[in-house]
Amino acid sequence: MKGNKEDRACLLDSIRVVECGVFHAGPGAAAILGELGAEVIKVETLSGDPERTWYGLGHINLKAPDSNSMMFEVSNPNKKSICLDIEHAQGRQVFDELIRTADVFITNLRQSTRIRLKIDYPSLAGIRPELIYAGISGFGPKGPLSDAGAFDPMAQARSGMMFATGNGEPLVMQLAVLDQAAAISASQAILGALFYRERFGTGQEVHVSLYGTALWLMQSNVTIRGMFSLDPAVLWARENNSPLRNSFLCKDGNWIMGTHHPEERYWKPFCEATGQSRLLDDSRFSDEAGRQQRYPELVAIFDPVFAGKTRDEWMEIFPAYGLMFSPVQRIEDVLCDGQALANGYVRTFQHPVYGEGKAAGFPVHFGKARTIARKSAPALGEHTRHVLGDLGYTEREIDRLFAVKAVG
Repeated sequence: MKGNKEDRACLLDSIRVVECGVFHAGPGAAAILGELGAEVIKVETLSGDPERTWYGLGHINLKAPDSNSMMFEVSNPNKKSICLDIEHAQGRQVFDELIRTADVFITNLRQSTRIRLKIDYPSLAGIRPELIYAGISGFGPKGPLSDAGAFDPMAQARSGMMFATGNGEPLVMQLAVLDQAAAISASQAILGALFYRERFGTGQEVHVSLYGTALWLMQSNVTIRGMFSLDPAVLWARENNSPLRNSFLCKDGNWIMGTHHPEERYWKPFCEATGQSRLLDDSRFSDEAGRQQRYPELVAIFDPVFAGKTRDEWMEIFPAYGLMFSPVQRIEDVLCDGQALANGYVRTFQHPVYGEGKAAGFPVHFGKARTIARKSAPALGEHTRHVLGDLGYTEREIDRLFAVKAVG
């Protein structure tokens, strides 16, 4: 393609993805491919993905009249939904025909379920050898937990992530953070496999797990512990860190966070910006080695200094000294953050039931290719007739499939 046509093209135009997934890790991977322009067909049972009716999150109710759960909306934008009973002979025939047209298949059902339903890799590769098959599990394709069910908090727990903040009590990172990380890992694996197929003409199976993704996400923590027998989780206690790599509470009750490396370069401007130039002549703090022995003392010195001004006042001061500080924001702050809005990291989204709101945007900018504007998740079976028609079924044949409940 040339000129403007190339500029308007999506990265995954003409790629068809078939998904048999529930909740987020698998469907989330398909949603990422959908944002890159792939056609994503979500195959659901006649009762649908259970995330559709997952309304209760702790004490929060995410139910709106005649609508999917908002969590389902997060996991399934830009998709078509088709209801198939693949255990029904005629439903299975439709599914197999759909696989013959697919480039990618994604599932996060358990391996035993995939084998029982004959949607495991050997079964589908027999139908479509060029297929990229992405399997997503809780704990990996091998070992005693290879067929175990899992949700995000379980893999956070097993991986050590829940102690990564250094608190004595394990804390879950909310919400579906590890699920989304696994979805990103899976989408990366699929893109790599598509590139491999482009070069060598062969399909293959790729596998991603929540557990493996968590350890990969924490590779610095794992390596430091594995190589030096040190627990990096204790590093972030404020008194264990330099004032140049620390958080401080400001006059208005807001927090500010700074990170500066190498420290020697920033110590002098930091002291000047905070009105603590006297410390430059104090032999106890004259070099990084000396300061490292006195971090608790230094934090105690700077705490009241930061409490003397508001966060916005500090954020006005620090750039003039070449210092790198950021406000510690809450999610509600991010939704109005000019930097997030300017880059499309937060975008306004019009939902047909929930109305206008904001959602996370795609984080990558392409020089020529474009991504797809966010569309609401489909109603259950919304595109069954459309997809069947695309496969060549007549209206009479489709009516018969509905009548015998092979489709819904």
